[in-house]
Amino acid sequence: MEDKVEERSLVNVLNRLRKDGYKNDFKVNADGTLCTMDDKSVFSVGQVRIVDFYRFEGESNPDDMSILYAIETDNGLKGTISNSYGPYADEKVDNFLKQVEDLGKNLDKRDK
Repeated sequence: MEDKVEERSLVNVLNRLRKDGYKNDFKVNADGTLCTMDDKSVFSVGQVRIVDFYRFEGESNPDDMSILYAIETDNGLKGTISNSYGPYADEKVDNFLKQVEDLGKNLDKRDK
């Protein structure tokens, strides 16, 4: 059995996700769509799925909290996007990911 990997740091989690194929870095454009950092691939809310997320808290300051999302797109791209909590959070990222979460919850309800 494999030992559980200590995942207390963002770097450790990112390294593990990269090994699992989550190699793209995503961002949210000014128009509110998700895209790759080079802007070559753009995705709407319905084309994205949140696979997992990881929360991190700063060691000395609770204001240093962040969250990392593992994302898959409908065309097979895998990657990550991160955001801060509180006053430092990027509202565009929050709004986009909330819509993705809400869409996923609605789809889950239809399956039951």
